[in-house]
Amino acid sequence: MDPACESVVVVSNLSVTYQPEGGQPVHALDYATLAVQPGERVGIFGESGSGKSTLASAIMRLLPANAHYGSGSVQFQERNMLALSETELRRIRGAKIALIPQDPAQALNPVITIGDQISEVLRAHCRMTPDERRTRIEELLAEVGFDHPERIYGTYPHELSGGQRQRVVIAQAVACRPSLILADEPTSKLDASLQGEVLSLMRRLSEHHGIAFVLISHDPTVLAVFADRIAVMYAGRIVEEGSKEDTFRRPLHPYTQALISLSGRYLISGSRGTRLSAIEGEPPNLTTVERGCAFAPRCPDRMQTCSESYPRQTTRQTAHRVSCFKYDE
Repeated sequence: MDPACESVVVVSNLSVTYQPEGGQPVHALDYATLAVQPGERVGIFGESGSGKSTLASAIMRLLPANAHYGSGSVQFQERNMLALSETELRRIRGAKIALIPQDPAQALNPVITIGDQISEVLRAHCRMTPDERRTRIEELLAEVGFDHPERIYGTYPHELSGGQRQRVVIAQAVACRPSLILADEPTSKLDASLQGEVLSLMRRLSEHHGIAFVLISHDPTVLAVFADRIAVMYAGRIVEEGSKEDTFRRPLHPYTQALISLSGRYLISGSRGTRLSAIEGEPPNLTTVERGCAFAPRCPDRMQTCSESYPRQTTRQTAHRVSCFKYDE
């Protein structure tokens, strides 16, 4: 059966290039492929600059004006997002696909009350009377953990803590019960205790409403708590993909192995270990298109063929896939 018929979203061989004014084009995504099933929680793991945020923005068609789609497609519920008009996209964004941003302080309007900001989402996509919207918003605020939602309704963002603001943008995201939520580093500005609370909240909402989540993070401990499946990105490509247990306990790609070593923790149990040395070498120059595997110059296991062509994706175990010549059969 066609995977697109079973998935919420299917990204197929997607390439995206940024063209800075007066600069060289930056190849941010390079034939990226990912499918997300209904209710699934997928973690996107990788260093800064690996293409994680570009992938999320590309799915929602929220890339900046200097971004250009090359090859590939984004099928959301069997519709190609890259072929839709802006009017059609507005009907989908917020209603069927929602975004939880990294910094809620930047995302929330400082001069509009919390209730009115959530109300904007409902007015755009749901037919409700003002009283019905008010009731729905207070229910949402209670669902994301506010003890007195009627009071929070009339507050302004600056009157709330960072953790409370994050709960507000989560309430906005789930307001219309979307099929898919993209969360871009949603806990990076929170302390450890608040991180755990927000991750638990998102997991509970996913399970209760059957919402699929794509969580972007450079922190494997965050993904180990939240995600079911992990996709590892390097230089705009997904180089390894598998269950959380397979990817973090039995990583295959040398890049994944290096990242997990650098975490200094045993991810599944949560115990701490000794921090190991940094990955040798420099990250790839995304303004050039090189032959071969982009990680080859930094890879301790590189072979001659690594610099000559890109490895095809192979499956080593059930649903554990990797692009590396070490496993080429």
